[in-house]
Amino acid sequence: QVQLVESGGGLVQAGDSLRLSCAASGRTFSRYAMGWFRQAPGKEREFVAAISWRGGILYYVDSVKDRFTISRDNAKNTVYLQMNSLKPEDTAVYYCAAGDRATMKSEEYDYWGQGTQVTVSS
Repeated sequence: QVQLVESGGGLVQAGDSLRLSCAASGRTFSRYAMGWFRQAPGKEREFVAAISWRGGILYYVDSVKDRFTISRDNAKNTVYLQMNSLKPEDTAVYYCAAGDRATMKSEEYDYWGQGTQVTVSS
């Protein structure tokens, strides 16, 4: 089992930046691919970004490619999502997930955090 805990969310204005963190338990964090997903009010859960266990493969949804960066520090058992130039449409609960492969499909991840709220005002 893997426990994931997100942090770093908050209320910001359009154009601001936030860095989300996802801290993982266990001694095998580096063996998992990690992903970030988000769910806005009234919307379905949406893929945001993913990173392979070695960090060599990165995926982003088109709407964040020029603004967000996913990274990981396996020594700290932590994955990050740096979010720049935030827009109101980025408002959502952000979840991190762990799985065997870096994919864009939520059903292919095995472990999920509780989520952290990001609110971007205009």
